Amino acid sequence: MTDWDKLDWIRSSDDPDEECIEVAVGEGDLVHLRQTDDPEHVVTTTKAKWRAFVLGVRNDEFDHFARGAG
Repeated sequence: MTDWDKLDWIRSSDDPDEECIEVAVGEGDLVHLRQTDDPEHVVTTTKAKWRAFVLGVRNDEFDHFARGAG
């Protein structure tokens, strides 16, 4: 088991009281994601898959998930 506290987590929000997603680069080719309200539940993917996801977000490919969610 990885010691998640040793990773450099980057928050998706500047507000320390807001629940959000955090991302950390791990060893080798790994990228880890977690929610601030459940920090022990970590999802791991590869850097290539993470890059593809980020490009999809930048190209508005996931906007339909957020429509009406506010």
